[in-house]
Amino acid sequence: MCVTDAEQVGTERPNSGVNNTMPWPLHCDFLQNQMGNPDKQPALIGTSDRTRSGNSFPLESISEDAAFIDRKDNPSTFVPVLRSGEWSDIGKRPYMEDTHVCIHDMAKKFGCSFLNEEAVSFYGVFDGHGGKGAAQFVRDHLPRVIVEDSDFPLELEKVVTRSFMETDAAFARSCTLETSLSSGTTALTAMIFGRSLLVANAGDCRAVLSRQGRAVEMSKDHRPCCTKERKRVEALGGFIDDDYLNGLLGVTRAIGDWHLEGMKEVSEKGGPLSAEPELRLMTLTKEHEFLIIGSDGIWDVFTSQNAVDFARRRLQDHNDAKVCCKEIVEEAIKRGATDNLTVVLVSFHLEPPPPVVFQRPRFRRSISAEALQNLKFHLEG
Repeated sequence: MCVTDAEQVGTERPNSGVNNTMPWPLHCDFLQNQMGNPDKQPALIGTSDRTRSGNSFPLESISEDAAFIDRKDNPSTFVPVLRSGEWSDIGKRPYMEDTHVCIHDMAKKFGCSFLNEEAVSFYGVFDGHGGKGAAQFVRDHLPRVIVEDSDFPLELEKVVTRSFMETDAAFARSCTLETSLSSGTTALTAMIFGRSLLVANAGDCRAVLSRQGRAVEMSKDHRPCCTKERKRVEALGGFIDDDYLNGLLGVTRAIGDWHLEGMKEVSEKGGPLSAEPELRLMTLTKEHEFLIIGSDGIWDVFTSQNAVDFARRRLQDHNDAKVCCKEIVEEAIKRGATDNLTVVLVSFHLEPPPPVVFQRPRFRRSISAEALQNLKFHLEG
């Protein structure tokens, strides 16, 4: 599924790109408050435990509309309680090239103490192609690269973008044409810090947020059919042939694929295949229920709204994030999915999603004089 450029994810705010040194306002307020009062920490309950590319348009990020927040609830009173689950299946493919990661506390995982025990959670899905080497490399290295960045965690937007690029360069240094590491992978990550949700995407995995049962797409599929991606590719000397980048790849952004001629260049300009992610930033409120991250095999048979509807029903039945992921994958197979399948679900509440109550709209009905005369004629015979 290709998301057109006209589709928006919430209310967007302008972003000057990775060179922007301004941190997230809400993010930093939260960090300062937490350092001043370390007792206020989000609960974590889980079921599993510096380079700049000039080859893309400025990144976009979004934040919740301030007026909406003020009207609905005071966001400072909401602290997400994180629960997560995951499930994978090889599907009908001969090899499993998907992989994923769920880290509920990055500082604890990598032995960092400068966060004053504040938790930054990290979730990712990586869909490999041409082998599993790139996907496993990114899964194992990207989180550590993020944590070890000198600007982590105060400037996460800049850190995450830079870390995608650095991980791509590190993979290039680790592989040759003769090794099994000559492969590529799409990458989608979600980081949660306090009430801030940051999604970074390079490829066609997708993240969908449930807001009172309504699907909010937190990423755009980077496929050649997307107008914005086509323009970026052609500006860098690439071309689209039968909906494939340079006639070879079904995605326009990925980490790896250095062995494919004409895709990437070690220069400031770069090549038509970019590892630079697009970012979406959301301030979570109590109306946000859960986040679904899935590889493209899931979205081949689920629409975004359909996946949210399905997950809500399952969570209302048993309220188990991992079981819900397993049921999503099983349902995708029933619907005829043929690709590898991976899904991660992160819930923001201990309770299951509440039933959605729809109110009937009220319409003023009127009838024209001519129609009234015709009705009178028929009634009178």
